[in-house]
Amino acid sequence: MIRLRRQSKPVFLKNKSGESDSKGVWIGGDHPVAVQSMTTTDTADYEKTLEQVYGLAMEGCEIVRVTCQDPRDAAGLPHIVKRSPVPIVADIHFDHRMALAALDAGVAKLRLNPGNITDPAKTREVVKLAIERGTPIRIGVNMGSLARDLEEKLGHTPEAMVESALRHVDILEDLGHTDIVISLKAHDAPMTIYAYRLMDQRLRERKTPYALHLGVTEAGLPREGTIKSAIGLGVLLWEGIGDTLRVSLAADPVEEIPVAWGILKALGLREKGFDITACPSCGRAEIQVVELARSVEAIAKEYTAPVKVAVMGCVVNGPGESKMADVGIAGGKGKGAIYRKGELVGTYPEGQLLGQLRLEIEKVIIEQYPDYIHETNRETTPA
Repeated sequence: MIRLRRQSKPVFLKNKSGESDSKGVWIGGDHPVAVQSMTTTDTADYEKTLEQVYGLAMEGCEIVRVTCQDPRDAAGLPHIVKRSPVPIVADIHFDHRMALAALDAGVAKLRLNPGNITDPAKTREVVKLAIERGTPIRIGVNMGSLARDLEEKLGHTPEAMVESALRHVDILEDLGHTDIVISLKAHDAPMTIYAYRLMDQRLRERKTPYALHLGVTEAGLPREGTIKSAIGLGVLLWEGIGDTLRVSLAADPVEEIPVAWGILKALGLREKGFDITACPSCGRAEIQVVELARSVEAIAKEYTAPVKVAVMGCVVNGPGESKMADVGIAGGKGKGAIYRKGELVGTYPEGQLLGQLRLEIEKVIIEQYPDYIHETNRETTPA
């Protein structure tokens, strides 16, 4: 069983542009672990950025971060905030004026790195305006950008990351800002796990249970990054630590979203889209299992309902595995069987299997997941 989830202070994210009709998202408390990503486009090119935001939202991303590093980016933010279907977070590093501009643009949240804004007066100016706007702040600490004195004193360690974050927490609290989310990202799983465990402990001692944003930063190319993220984030989520997450991959950010949802689904924390069980194939298989599973996956992308589908290559495991799935398909020589909760629906020629499978899937959605009937992964474009 997953450890009881740590209690955290909930924070509400919603774009503050009067023209925005985007939905709000809660982070923390008893709310589901939220999925995030970040655009790779030039924020100044707001049309291209919005295109990527919509692509991420279609895949299931619930919060999108965009960079704001110069006046050109700041000028693009109001257009993005106004038309985004999800809350927008402004990523701020060295120039506090960009944080002020982002707040004026109506972003849902700021992400600040305390190691990169070294003037306390400038930080205080940003925090004051954030309080006036009712905008939450994520304190984002990375191992590669620690406060210089802490780096010299503690080195590149989880302790240094935690102290750096808590230092910034103190500033926000002194100014009366407590809508806080904290992230502590290292580039490897063990360091990340240690840092978040330590932060959880320190927040418990302080009796300030702020929400935690999980991530392994610079995780790598898709295969390596997926492995690192699944281990690092999976362990923490299993321990009840974490309120929102981003899987950081050196790839199109859209590729991050299925991995994030996959981690959450594997732990039983969220349901979205099909849960496909497929056998690894073996000498008993009388049908192309991998090809069949990919065809089922293509069908799955058309729906958002959490239907469980078992794809088996022979009659040895097919019936048994199908009992644990909403719909099962077991291949045979030139034909295959379709099951509902382990009960045989019928046997069909190989060329008819996918069509029959789709019919059974749609019956399952109507009968078991009526709330998803009108929700499909249809293509959407920016307004």
